[in-house]
Amino acid sequence: MTTIPENAFQNLLEKSMTQLVQEKLELLLREEMSNYFTVEQPELRNSRNGHYKRTFETRFGTIRALRVPRDRKGLFQTRLFEPYHRRENWLEEAIIHMYKGGMSTREVAKFIESMYGAQYSPTTISNITATVMEDIEQWQKRPLEKRDSVIYLDGLYVKLRRDTVSSEAVYLAMGIDENGRRQILGFYVGGYESANGWREVLKDLKQRGATDVLVGVFDGLPGLEEAFREMYPKADVQHCVVHKVRATFPKIRTADKIEFLTDLKQVYTAVDGDVARAVFDGFKEKWKKQYPKEVKSWEDQLPTLLTFYKYPPLTWAAIYTSNPIERMNKELRKRLKPMNSLTNIEAAEKIIYLQATDYNDKWCGRAIRGFVDVDTKAAFEKMYRDRYEGQ
Repeated sequence: MTTIPENAFQNLLEKSMTQLVQEKLELLLREEMSNYFTVEQPELRNSRNGHYKRTFETRFGTIRALRVPRDRKGLFQTRLFEPYHRRENWLEEAIIHMYKGGMSTREVAKFIESMYGAQYSPTTISNITATVMEDIEQWQKRPLEKRDSVIYLDGLYVKLRRDTVSSEAVYLAMGIDENGRRQILGFYVGGYESANGWREVLKDLKQRGATDVLVGVFDGLPGLEEAFREMYPKADVQHCVVHKVRATFPKIRTADKIEFLTDLKQVYTAVDGDVARAVFDGFKEKWKKQYPKEVKSWEDQLPTLLTFYKYPPLTWAAIYTSNPIERMNKELRKRLKPMNSLTNIEAAEKIIYLQATDYNDKWCGRAIRGFVDVDTKAAFEKMYRDRYEGQ
């Protein structure tokens, strides 16, 4: 009995699929040319002039001799692919998505070769992903909505290779607009996180149209509050309560942690701002002797830690913490971590841009719960009018 190799059927199937795809593509090309002669440009009195052959890579295999029709005047151009384009867009898209997922250009090249038999050098992969840079430039200059109820600011560090490998800052800005939609407003890569760096970020956001902001939410980086108030003097500042709790936690003795943090939680979960301040007074009296520095730190920062109470209750959960932007940063770290260090700033921008646009696509049709409530929208509208009308 003759044994047929297990992969013979697979090879036969792939060959049949490639042949079928070639036949269908050539049929579409002929029909497209006929339509061009008879419907689109009949006045040219053009005619066929044979065909030329070209290779064309598809997800079903490589077509070695695709017959592409020609016209006598050399005017016809198929819409199935760009001139001199040798493969379907799906491969470029697959490469870009793998790159976004944290694979290095070398790893992507090896994967493409193992899956499709096509050899792509890391340089070729890098050139394919480089097409994203044009999109990044346009995206970073796009106009922004005039009104943002909330702007979140947060930074992370990524290892970049210039002459040497060093950690550099990624500044990230996220907003919730007046319709309750959340999106990444911009990202900025390079240098070390500083108040001056954030001042440039905020200046860019305002120049691109984000002029009317109600509240900025961020951590206690020295100088950031001043930079924000300088650019948005009519906006409120909300220091992230979760950041403050995390900073306080290690300074409390193990035996006191549960009780201390339970008492503290009563402050930022009170029914309103007046009750919150009254609860803090009790908290202060109870703990100031054991933890004078920690209690004093909370007391000094209390006005900006309790800002969220000025806003409609349904939005408190979204305003009192910068968790939404921190979750985005966590996702970015996960994507960037497998790469150890990136070859240049453009490599970092590609990955962050692809992640940011994915995020915006995900949230573009959604409104944050609580921000679309009728009473909430009316309260926000009054805030916008009181602060910015007549500017």
